[in-house]
Amino acid sequence: MIDITNKIKEIATRLFNDGQIDMFIAWEKGPYAYQTKPYFAHSLADVDKIIFDEYSVHNIANALLKFRDGKQRIGIVAKGCDSRGIVRLLEDNQFDRDRLYIVGLACPGVKDPLKAMRNNSGFSNKVEANDLADKCFDCIEPNAVIFDEFIGDRQEPRGTEERFAKVDELEALSPDERYQFFEDVLSKCIRCYACRQACVACNCRVCIFDETKPQWVGRETSISDNMMYHLVKAAHMAGRCIECGECERVCPVNIPLMTINKKLIRDMGNFYGAHAAGLEYVEGRKPPLSVYDEQDPDDFL
Repeated sequence: MIDITNKIKEIATRLFNDGQIDMFIAWEKGPYAYQTKPYFAHSLADVDKIIFDEYSVHNIANALLKFRDGKQRIGIVAKGCDSRGIVRLLEDNQFDRDRLYIVGLACPGVKDPLKAMRNNSGFSNKVEANDLADKCFDCIEPNAVIFDEFIGDRQEPRGTEERFAKVDELEALSPDERYQFFEDVLSKCIRCYACRQACVACNCRVCIFDETKPQWVGRETSISDNMMYHLVKAAHMAGRCIECGECERVCPVNIPLMTINKKLIRDMGNFYGAHAAGLEYVEGRKPPLSVYDEQDPDDFL
């Protein structure tokens, strides 16, 4: 991926020299071989630290939320999932398109640094032979869907209908068995909100779960409060989840959050046609559950 890194640096250098941007968002290398993290280049002098490698796993579109109220012109590198996140922000009116210069990538798949850390820790009994990020196995769009210029040879999607295999397993259970499944997995939640913080679609300025007047959910990690949090969050993701998988990847207790999200993704497709969030940007378009018309059917009321 050295060629991609060099091309990104070349573009960032040109944009700074031409005065087109005030900041460039990409990745930089951490102290370990498997530690790559989001990076913010504020000047031409910072460009040399920019990299793209097999551990550039983070969806850096989420970082744009830090600057939504500013006026900085921002260059940003976008894999397929990152670009879908950018579309998500544009559709939610969280960012202006004319503030962005998007460098699209054809992503060959990235590795999960958390898997690599476990493999190298000496504390794990299970060494994973393939440290490719789980989200990459089900990726339906590895190429940037919105960009000002594009780098690399277009990649074929890995995702197929098999990406709903775990949903099929869950739906095959009886209602009591499904409830027990959710009680078992959600009882582990420590309510750290890492999934919310990593989610580009969780872009409310004040989250419902941070409200205290009224307080919609308790601060305890009881099963009822945990279910309230996860089911309300999942409902908010209906029609909006871009399948970047960051919520599940960062969960410290390994809750299968994408199984819940994919159930909603498939249901949205069944109810509203072949809908997949963030695959195309059309100015003014909104996700299915983000619009309302007085003539909408209301037989369920």
